[in-house]
Amino acid sequence: MLLKTLLITSFLGWVKCQDSQIMTLEEKTVIRDQILEMFDHAYGSYMKNAYPADELMPLSCRGRVRGQEPNRGDIDDSLGKFSLTLIDTLDTLVVLNKLDEFEDAVRKVVTDVRLDNDVVVSVFETNIRVLGGLLGGHVMADLLQQRGERMQWYRDELLHMAKELGHRLLPAFNTTSGLPYPKVNLRYGVLNPLSRTGTESDTCTACAGTMILEFAALSRLSGESVFEEHARKALDVLWQRRQKGSDLVGTVINIHNEEWVRRESGVGAGIDSYYEYLMKAYILLGDNVFLERFNIHYSAIMKYISQPPLLLNVHMHNPTVSVRSWMDSLLAFFPGLQVLRGDLKPAIETHEMLYQVTKQHKFLPEAFTSEFRVHWGQHLLRPEFAESTYYLYKATGDPYYLRVGQSIVEKLNAYARVPCGFAAVQDVRTGMHEDRMDSFFLAEMFKYLYLLFSEKSQLPIDIDDYIFTTEAHLLPVSLSITKPPYQRNHTETVPLSQEEDLFTHSCPSMETLFPNNPSFAKTIRDSYKYLTGVGRAVHPVPVREIDLPFHDNGMEPVEFLKSMGISLTPLNEDHKGVYLVKLVAEVSQALEEEEVVPHVVQLISPPFLGRTVITAGPAKFGMDLTKQEHGVKGSIAKASPYTACVPVDNAAQLKGHIAVALRGDCMFAVKARHLQEAGAIGVIFIDHHEGSNSQDTPLFQMVGDGDSTEDLTLPLVFLFSQEGAVLTSALKENHNVDVLLLPKERQLGHGKTEKPAGMNIKLRLAEEGELEDGAARGPTLEFVLEKDGMILKEVEQEAQHKQFCIEATEEDRTEPYSADSSQNTNSNSAPDAEP
Repeated sequence: MLLKTLLITSFLGWVKCQDSQIMTLEEKTVIRDQILEMFDHAYGSYMKNAYPADELMPLSCRGRVRGQEPNRGDIDDSLGKFSLTLIDTLDTLVVLNKLDEFEDAVRKVVTDVRLDNDVVVSVFETNIRVLGGLLGGHVMADLLQQRGERMQWYRDELLHMAKELGHRLLPAFNTTSGLPYPKVNLRYGVLNPLSRTGTESDTCTACAGTMILEFAALSRLSGESVFEEHARKALDVLWQRRQKGSDLVGTVINIHNEEWVRRESGVGAGIDSYYEYLMKAYILLGDNVFLERFNIHYSAIMKYISQPPLLLNVHMHNPTVSVRSWMDSLLAFFPGLQVLRGDLKPAIETHEMLYQVTKQHKFLPEAFTSEFRVHWGQHLLRPEFAESTYYLYKATGDPYYLRVGQSIVEKLNAYARVPCGFAAVQDVRTGMHEDRMDSFFLAEMFKYLYLLFSEKSQLPIDIDDYIFTTEAHLLPVSLSITKPPYQRNHTETVPLSQEEDLFTHSCPSMETLFPNNPSFAKTIRDSYKYLTGVGRAVHPVPVREIDLPFHDNGMEPVEFLKSMGISLTPLNEDHKGVYLVKLVAEVSQALEEEEVVPHVVQLISPPFLGRTVITAGPAKFGMDLTKQEHGVKGSIAKASPYTACVPVDNAAQLKGHIAVALRGDCMFAVKARHLQEAGAIGVIFIDHHEGSNSQDTPLFQMVGDGDSTEDLTLPLVFLFSQEGAVLTSALKENHNVDVLLLPKERQLGHGKTEKPAGMNIKLRLAEEGELEDGAARGPTLEFVLEKDGMILKEVEQEAQHKQFCIEATEEDRTEPYSADSSQNTNSNSAPDAEP
C-alpha cells in the first residue's frame, strides 16, 4: 500500500511538473485586467497631460511639441503636430473593447487634427503610424457603424483624412527611380524652395519597402490607384537591385542612381519590415509575385544570415562572412514572420534566445552581442518581442508563451512604470529612465499583450479577419476580393529556381508541425535554456580530445585548422598530445571586453583656459588618440544638419574645425565620413538621449558600420547628453571655443599639481670628540646654508656603513640657520633610518 501511495505521489508530482506552465482561465483574466489597467494608465496620462501634442513626456508629465523641446535630430521626424499618439492608438481602443473611448477619440481626430502643417516628417514613420492609424481607425469605425451599435454619425472622415495625407506623402516619390525621398514637408512637399528637404540622396530599404500595405489599402478603399502604383514601383526597384548571386539586399540605397550605399544585409534595423511587407502584401492583396519574392529572400536569409539561434548581418556580396558580432532588438519581429510562413523550428529557437536575453537584462537592449552582452543599453519599450510571443502562442497553443507574456507585463510594471505613464529605459544596466513614451507603445505593445491573454470570444472583432501592419494596425484581408484591385500590375514575375519546401504556398498546419508530439516546442527550447548562462550551475569543462584530419591539399592538420580560423594551444605535461581549441570568434570577444580608455574634451580658449574638462568615450576606428602625444586641438563648429547623416551643407564652416554632431538615425561611421569629406579635423558626437551622463551610464567605444573604416583618419569622441550640453552652451555663449581631444590621463594640468618648494634633510650629529676619537667613521658632508639656498659639499668619504641621521622638517626652520647650527636642538633623532 505504501509503495502504491509513493508511486501515485511520484506520478502526480511528475504531472505537476509537466503542467507547471499551464495557465488557468482565472490567471489569464487577472493578467488581462492588469494589461487594461496599464493601458488606462498610459493612455490616460497622454490624454490628460499631453494631448493634443504628438507624444507624452512621462518624466516631465507634459506633451512633446516639436520645436518647443530640445531637438533630437531625425528622431523628431516622427512628430508632425498631428496628435500622433492619439491616431496611432485608435484601433487599439477597439481591440481592448474601449468603444466609448474610441468614439470620443475619433471625434477628437476629426475635429482637432490638421495635416497641412509646415513641418518636415519621415515618410516611413508617417506612413506606418499616421496613415496606418487613420486607415485602421476607419476600418473599425465602419465596422461598428455597420453593426448599428455605434458611430452612426460617422461619414468616412478618417478615410478622407487618410487620402489627404496620402497625397501629401506622394511628392516624396517624385524621383527618377521611383524610390521615395526619406523626408517630406507636409505643406510644401519635397522640391519646393520652402520645403527644407529634398537634398537627401539615400534611404533605408525598410523605408522604401514598407509602403505597400497602407498605400494599397488606401487605393482599394478610396478608388485612387496612384498610391498602390507608387508603392509597387518602389518594391520593384528593391527587387531588381538585389544581389543576384545571394538574393540579398543591402540596408541603405541611393534613391537617384539605385546604387547600394550600405551593403550590410540582415533582418534588423533598416531592412526588417521590407521582408515583412512582402509576405503580408501577399496575404492582404493575394498577389503571388510578393510571396515568390519573399520565398527567394527567405531562402537566402536562412542560408546566410540565420545561424540558429542567432541572426547575424552579412555582406550582401560576400554573404558567407558575418560583418558584425552584435544584433539589434528590431530583429525580434522575425520569429513572428517565420510563424506566418510556417517555419516554426527556427522561430522557436530565435525567440528562446531573445527570451534568455530579457532574463539577463530585464529588457531587450537596443543592441546586444553574439555573447549576449549589452552593446547599446537603451530600451525604448519596443513591442517586437511581444509580437513574436503572440504569434508563437497562436501557432502552438503552448502555455509557455503565456508565461513569457506574463514576464513582459511584470517587467514593464516593475522597471518602466512611472507616475505619469511608462518611460523608456535609458540603459538596461543602470535602469535609468528616459523622458520618452513613443506612440508605438500604445499602438502595438498593449494590443499584442491583450490579444495574447484573450479568447476569441472575448474580443469585439474577429481578429482572424485582419492582417497586422508593421505598426499593428488592422487591415481587412477581404480587401483583395471586396475592393477593386490595381489593374496595371507591372511587377516582374519571378521564376522559382529554388526548390519549394513544405511551406512555400501553405499556411501553418498544427497537424504537420506537431505530428503526435506535443513536446516538440519544448524540446527545441530546452537546447537554449541556459544560452546566456542565467540559471546554469557552473561545472568544470572536461578535456575533450579531437582528431586532426588530413586532407588532399597537402596542408598539415594544424595549418589546415588555422586556415579555418581555429588555433590550437598545447595543454600541460599531463595531457600530452591534447590541445585547447580556440576559435577566431573568441578574439573579437576578448576585444569587446577590453577596458574603455576614457577620453576628454578640454576647453582651452578663454575664459575656460583648460579648467573645463568633459569626460568622453573613444572610438574603435579613426585616429587613435592614445598614440597622439599632444592630442588634437581645434575650434568647434556644429554640423548642419546636426545629425550629419547626409552630406553637410556648411562645409565651409567645418573645414579645419572640430565638428560637433548629434548621435542617432545612422551609424557613427556614416556621419564621420560626411564630416571628414567636409574638411573637419575631428568630430565630437553628442548623445541624443536626453539626460544621459557619464556618471550613470558606462562609457563605450563607438564602432563602425560593418564595412571597412580604414578611410576614416580623423579623431572621434563621444559625449553623453549632459556633458554635451556643457559644450554646446559654451559654443552658444562664446564666439570661438577651442578644445583639445586627448586621453583623460594626458589632459593639460593632469598630475602636475605644483607643490611648495621644500626639502627633507637627514642629518647625523656627531657627539663631541667622536670623529676625532675614531669611534664612528663614515661619509662626512658639510652643509652650507646660505640666503638663496643650500649647497651640499662632500668633504670626506669613509667606509663606515652605520649612520645616525636627524630629519630636519620645514617646521624646524622657524629659527634662522647658520653654518654653525649643527647643534640645533629641534632636530629629531632617528638612529635606525636607512641612508
